[in-house]
Formats: sequence, structure tokens, C-alpha cells
Amino acid sequence: MSVWDDLVGQRPVIETLRAAASGQGMTHAFLLTGPPGSGRSNAAIAFAAALQCENGPGPAAGCGGCNACITTLAGSNPDVTRVSTESVQFRVKDARDMVRKSAMSPVSHRWQVIVVEDADRFNDSSGNAVLKAVEEPAPRTIWVLCAPTVEDVLPTIRSRCRLVSLSTPTAPEVADFLVRRQGVSESLASYAARASQGHIGRAKALATDEATRNRRREVVSLPARLTTIGACMQAATNLAEVAKEEAEAITTDLDQREKADLDRAFGYEDKGRRPREYASALREMTDDQKRRAKRRVLDVVDRSLMDLVSVYRDAIALASRAPGQLVNEEIRPDVEEVVRTSTPELNLRRIAWVFEAREQMLEFNVPVALALESMMVALKVPEGSR
Repeated sequence: MSVWDDLVGQRPVIETLRAAASGQGMTHAFLLTGPPGSGRSNAAIAFAAALQCENGPGPAAGCGGCNACITTLAGSNPDVTRVSTESVQFRVKDARDMVRKSAMSPVSHRWQVIVVEDADRFNDSSGNAVLKAVEEPAPRTIWVLCAPTVEDVLPTIRSRCRLVSLSTPTAPEVADFLVRRQGVSESLASYAARASQGHIGRAKALATDEATRNRRREVVSLPARLTTIGACMQAATNLAEVAKEEAEAITTDLDQREKADLDRAFGYEDKGRRPREYASALREMTDDQKRRAKRRVLDVVDRSLMDLVSVYRDAIALASRAPGQLVNEEIRPDVEEVVRTSTPELNLRRIAWVFEAREQMLEFNVPVALALESMMVALKVPEGSR
């Protein structure tokens, strides 16, 4: 067992990072890029563990069994800071907190490692706030940034980093991982690997949670059922409501815990007089929670949109008689119906319309319900083909 065991289908990346942890090609800042679900964050944490490993530097770095490796993987190593954001972008305040942490000397004799999971969420202001620290970090500080593509990161930041690119794992690699690490059956692992399209986190959820499988089944059955305007509007409403409910289920308990923690921190628990600073702290926390809730909804909707796209890609593959299994093999009759009632050109346009709706929500702040309604109407089955 080692810290690299959970990186699926990333052998070249493992070799590169293992060599860097041993001192070959080591530098002050790394940028890990790869498609969603490819394991960027896992690779960054594994690399941080190898850097801190008590058996390093050397070939044995990243043993997975020493205290430094265990605490790093568990998120409790004081010299490894893992940063992400629930907001659409990092704020300047968040960036300054990273800079302060990066300037501290490590508790151990090894490194101070700053892992930024969402480096694509730096804007000009927050990016400029961390630029100097990334460019000229403290002597024992290493920055490890993660982003989907190199183009998603501000040019001033990415030019200071060594680029390491991850690839999408193949379905057999994901299936083998699920059987080996999650203990699921081979048939379920095969389904989850196909349906997730190489997204490790999504594959785990599909393999272990029946509710997740049911929600996906409902989404991928939509293309064949969008036969009337009423059906399109109902589909948009249902998808928006499900996304809101799923996001609330995730955030409600967390919001309540944060409120209770804030009350205890100020010595106010629904009784007595509130300290003067309490109101501003509560307002800031509430604003953060609203931003987090919005991002959760967008994340859920985005996942559903990618499932929709997989159906239209299957239809194009089926129409062109491309060999191999469909991503949605279990609903092949529905995919065949999409093929019968459309053309490959129309399905390509449909994929573009899905991505346009995604861009409207993520980039231009269009309300989720409105963007989904417009998209569903565009996806409607043509009148003469039914």
C-alpha cells in the first residue's frame, strides 16, 4: 500500500510526482490539470503526503504507513493546507489567508504544502494577491494548484508553475478500482464506470448509492420524452426542484452547525445580549452560506447536464455504427428512439444547446429554472418525426 494507490489510470503522473518527491524535477509550484473526476485533488494530496513522508526523500517516499502520510491523507497534518471554495470565485480575503499560511515555517523538518483545489476560481484580484507568494514562496513552502485545464488558470500564475496533466481513466480501470476498493460487484462496477464517463467521484456514488442511480436514470430518460412543450417545461421544473432539494440536503445541516459554532465562539446561544461584533460576523457567514448553496445547486444541475449530453453522444455513435458499448447501454431502446426521431447534425446542435445553458448559468448568472426551460424547449423532439 502507498499514497498513490487511489490514483486510477495515472501511471505517468505518479512517476512524475514520485520522482519530484525524491528530488528529481522538484520546484516551488506545481499545476495539476485534468478533466473533472480524473483525480486532481487526490493526486495533489498524495504528492503532499510523499513530500512529508518520513521515509523520503527517495524511492520509498509516499509509503502510506508512516505518521506523516497517514495524517496528510486524513487532512490533519499541520504542514499541509487544503484550500477549496464553495463560492464561484476566491475572494481576496481567501487569497490573503493562503499567503499568510504559506509564509509560516513547517512544524516538521519537511515542507509547508499549500494545496489549492480550485485554482481556476482565482479572479484578477485574488490571483494578484497570491501571485508573489507563488512566484517567490518561503524557502520550505510548496504550492500545488489544481484546475481542469491550464487555460482556466490566470496566465500570471500558471507561468510560475510546473505543469502536470492527468487524463480521464478508462472504464475498465475505473471498474477495477471500484471492485478492488469499494467491494462492489463486477456488473455494478461496470455500469458505474460507464455511466460516470471516467469521473471517479461520480463512479463511487453510482456504485454505492441507489438514490444516485435512480436520479441519473430519470435524467437520461428525458431526451426520448421531450415530445411536447408541456413535457419540456415539466422536465425543466423537475430538474430544478431536484437540484435544489439535493443541494439543501447537503447544506442545511452544515449551515446549522456553522451557526451553532458562531454562537459558541461569541458566547451567545439564543440568550443574553449579543456582542457588538456578532451581527457583522453573522452577516458574513450568511452571505457565504448563500454563495455555497448557489454553487451546490449549480454543481447538481451541471452533473445532470453532462448525463444528458451522454445520451446525445450515444445517439450520434449509434447512428454512425461506431463499435463499442454505449455509455447508456442500459437504456439502448431510448437511445434508438432518439436516433429514429433526429439526425446526427441535430444531436450535435443539442449538445451545443446544453453547453450554452451551462454557460448561461455558470458564467452569466442566468436563473437555473429559466436556463433549463429554454434548453428543454430547444431539445424537444421535432414534430414531424413522432
